[in-house]
Parts: sequence; C-alpha cells; structure tokens
Amino acid sequence: MEKPISVPKTQAPAKPKSRVGSTIVLSVGILLALLFAASTAYSGMKAGLTVAAGIPGAIIGSAVVRAFARREGFAGTNEMQGMASGGETVASGMIFVLPAVLLIGAQINFFEAVLVGTLGVLFGIGTASIVENHLIVGSKDTLLYPEAMAISETIRASAEGGQGMKMMASGFGIGGLLTMATGSMFGWINNHFVMYGPKDFKWKFELEVNPLLAGIGFIVGMQVALQMFAGSLLANFAIAPLIGYFTDMAGGGNDVWNAAGTAVNSLGFDGISGSYNRYLGAGMMLCGGLIGAVKLIPVIGRSLKVAFGGKEKKSMFGIMLLGFAIVSVFVLSSIFSGSLMIGLLGGGLAMILAFVFVVVAANLTGTIGTSNLPVSGMTIASLVLLTVLFVAMGWTSDFDLRSLLLLATFAVTAISIGGGYSQTQKATELVGAARPKMQRRFLLAAVIGVITVVGVIVVLAPQLADTSADAAFGLPQANLIAALTSGIITGQLPFTIIFIGVAMGLVMHFLKLPIMTVAIGFYLPMATTAIILVGAIVRMIVEGKGKPANQERVQHGVSLSSGLIAGGSIIGLTGILLSISGVLTPGTPSGLLAGNGAAVALLTILVLAMLFFLRKSSVTAKANK
Repeated sequence: MEKPISVPKTQAPAKPKSRVGSTIVLSVGILLALLFAASTAYSGMKAGLTVAAGIPGAIIGSAVVRAFARREGFAGTNEMQGMASGGETVASGMIFVLPAVLLIGAQINFFEAVLVGTLGVLFGIGTASIVENHLIVGSKDTLLYPEAMAISETIRASAEGGQGMKMMASGFGIGGLLTMATGSMFGWINNHFVMYGPKDFKWKFELEVNPLLAGIGFIVGMQVALQMFAGSLLANFAIAPLIGYFTDMAGGGNDVWNAAGTAVNSLGFDGISGSYNRYLGAGMMLCGGLIGAVKLIPVIGRSLKVAFGGKEKKSMFGIMLLGFAIVSVFVLSSIFSGSLMIGLLGGGLAMILAFVFVVVAANLTGTIGTSNLPVSGMTIASLVLLTVLFVAMGWTSDFDLRSLLLLATFAVTAISIGGGYSQTQKATELVGAARPKMQRRFLLAAVIGVITVVGVIVVLAPQLADTSADAAFGLPQANLIAALTSGIITGQLPFTIIFIGVAMGLVMHFLKLPIMTVAIGFYLPMATTAIILVGAIVRMIVEGKGKPANQERVQHGVSLSSGLIAGGSIIGLTGILLSISGVLTPGTPSGLLAGNGAAVALLTILVLAMLFFLRKSSVTAKANK
C-alpha cells in the first residue's frame, strides 16, 4: 500500500499580536458560533441535513482579519472558523434527539436542557482530548483529515481575495429576500407547487421554493440529492398509491391503526403518509443506523486501544473537563430523573456509550470528515441499549421516557462534539496555530451553541410538536427517536410496519445503496427533497465538463449556497419570532400570488439569481487575473 503524502503546515505569519485585534477575533467568533448554531438548528430540523461551518467560517474570518485584525493572520482566521464549527457541531447533534422530548408530549425545561447539552460538550471535548495528540500528530501520515485540509486551504486562499465573502453576502441577500416574501415573515407569495393524483391513484408531487434547501442541494451535490429524491419517489409514487389501492378495498368497519374511528378507506394521500409511510421510513432509518453501528465494531476496538494505550502527551485541561463532566452527569441525572438508580445505571451507561463513540468519531473524522460522520448510527445504537436498560429495570413511565431522551441528548451532543473538535484541532495544527488556545475557544463556542440551540427549540416548540403531514419542520431523526423509544417502552409501536421498513432497508443495503440518505428522503415531504434536487441541478450546470474554471465557479457556488442557507434560516427564524411575539402577522397570498404559477415564477427567479451571481463571479475572477 502506497504511503499517504504528508501535508505541510500553512504557517501563521510571525507578527506581534494586537489586543484590539484579538478582542475583535474573539467577538466575531462568538457571533459566528451563535449564527451557525441557530442557522444549523433551523435548517437541520427542517431538512434533516446539516452543513459544516468550517469553510464559511474561514471565509468570513479571513474578511474580518483583512479589514480589522491583520496582525492576527491565519491564526485569527482559524480561531473564528473553529468557533463557527463549535456552534454548528452542537446543533448538528442536539437536533437529533432533544426535539423528541416535545414529540412524546413532554416539555423542555430551558435550564435543564442547557445543563445536559453543556455536560455533553465537556464530556466530548474531554474524551477527544485524550486521543488528540495521537490522531492529529502521531497519525499524521495515515489520518489526513480531508475537511480540515480543505479548511486550511480555504484560509490560505481567502487571504488572497474577497470573492468568497462577496458570494456569501449575495447568497444571504437572495435567501433573506425570498424568505421575507414567503414563509412566516410577510407571506406575500405562495412558494409551494403542489399537484395531487386522481382519487383512485393517491400520489402527491410538491416542491417548496426555499433558498436554504436549494443551497443545501448545491453543497451536497447530485448523487446525495438524487438518492434522497429517490426515497421520495418511492414513498409518494409507489408505496402510498399501493397502500391507497388496498385501503380502497377495505370495508368501512376497518379503522386506521393509530386513529380509532377513522375508516382506513377514507384516507387520502396525507393520511396514508402520516399513518403508514412515516413508520416505514422510521424502520428504514433504524435499519441503516444499526448496520452503521455494526460496521463500526472494528473501528471501536482500534480507537479504544489508542485511548487507553497511547503514550502521547494528553491535555490536562481536557482530563479535568472529563472528570467534572463524569461527576456532574451522575449527580444531575439522579436529580433530573428523581431516581438515584437511573442516575447511576442510566447515567453510567450513557457515559460509557458516549466515551466509546466519541473516540470513534474523533478517529473516523480523520478519514471521512465530519460531514459524512455516522452520528445517527452511533446515536441509534446508544439509544437502543439505553432503552433496553430502562425497560429491563421497569422505568417505563412518561417521566422516565423523558429522562431517557435527556440522557440520549447528552450522548449525541458528546458524539457530535468528538468529530467537530478533532477536525478543528487538525485545522489548527495545519495552520500552525496554538491548539490549547483553540481548545478553550471551541469550548466557549460550543457552550454558546448549546444555549442558542436550546433557545431555538424552546421558541419553536409549538411548530416542532406539530406532527401533521404539512408540518413546517420534518424532524426525521427526532421523530425516529421519539417513535422508537416510546414504542418500545409502551409496546404501542406498529412493529409490523417498522419491520417492513427494516426489510426495505436491508434490500437497499444489499443493493449497496446508502440506507440513511434514501430513508430520510422517504420520510421527508417531497417538497423538501425536490428543491434540494434543484440546487444539485444548478451545481451540475455550473460544473459542466469539469474544467478548472468551472471548478472555481463551484467553489464560489459553495460560498453562495452557504449564504443562502444562512439568509434563509436566519430570516425564517426571525419571522417566526416576530410572529410568535405578535409584532408581525404573516399575510396570506391571494390572487395570482396564491397559485402554482407564483411558485414556478419564484423558483425561476431563485435559479436565475444563483446562475447570474456565479457567472458574474467567474467574470470578476478572470478580470482580476
């Protein structure tokens, strides 16, 4: 096997630091942590996908350094991207599980949830720091950390020009303006294109003209977008019509399994989707998560060997964080659950599972990066084992179920942090900055992220608790977590439907298809996957035949898309806050603005705006050369 090439560091300029510049960098880093935590929480709960913040953070950070803090150099830029990643990483983990508390009918206590998430951060950083030197320095020839390399290269490239920042600003403007005109802010224009099939063939095609989802589609690319859309095609044009065909044959006395008094033959497409398709998708995701966890067994062994057998120097600050987190988890889980046994056994098992999977996440990030990290698989494996413990001990009340989900929130936060922290520290090593300082900055950003994410979830609680077919937030992972835990504990899970979904997942596995990606597409409304596909098509147009000039446009497109995501999610969240507070009452589209034609026109504007700005960036880049 050919030895991988070692990547040289990008050395930080040796200039005397300025206290003012350092303060500016820290302040902007805090703002980026808050921004990307809120943006990721909103977009992740809506689409089931999250986008790493390292590269957008590097672009913004570079612009700040050039304008206000030149003496901070690459190290200052890296500090800001690391803090952006800290906020985003927390959101990417917590939104998997914490909203499930709302879905089971319980309430989220803000301070309790913040403490749970913060302990997950402390535990994750503390555990990852144990293997940090081995993975980042000792294994530099075998673990290349591809996304950390991309971040360090972006820091270098962004220092030479501001095109990436201009693209992000343009994307933010496009996403913000279109979201203002639709959605929860002003609601002037209908942005949903909807078509239903005939009564005897129950299908539905829907596309939501949403700039943040189009941005996600551009970033993930055609393969992932098509796989998700394939899941939607299977759900909307095969499974739902098939179920509808057989339910039409049912007698009037046959009721829907979860709605006594509702005749099964009266269900339209949305009823079929909510009562049957959703649980088939949950079975598919469960299958994908468990298969992913089984595949990690060899990696777990190697990772634990490194954790307990490595001779490299370990961070004492990280070990102190870990020790504090362990004691606090035992104490607080006992207090929050009202049971010393739940605190000792449940908290103990949650920490054992979190420790194992944090080390695995830190290791895997060196190979596949955080964007492809199987956090969902590790979370599902942890949750199943925790649920089995609760059932075996007879902890099956609604309050016990809430305690179980809070323990799972701690675990998933720690697991997500393990990958994000490891990647940030590798980028720090590559730019020649100080890892101990970045460790403290990442910790601060992650805690800010916890507070922000919990705040967003609490504010959006009424919308998140909506489980109807046309709910504003898809919450695919959280819905799976809620259905799985409550179903196992109460015995009311529709096991037949779940098992059929598992079988469908196994078929996809044997066909070498990515189960989780297809399953999320199956679970989410087609409105979401269709616009993600549109974003991927725009990228395909931009890429063309893969010429070097086109690749530069793709990089600009990623920056533009990051702006679309930030603009769409921040303005969308702002609109909801204004609506909830009574400051703004969204209107209802009327006349020509209320039909499918308005949605098509809006989609055309979005696509043409993306292509226009990318073409303009290409012309500008050529002129500068």
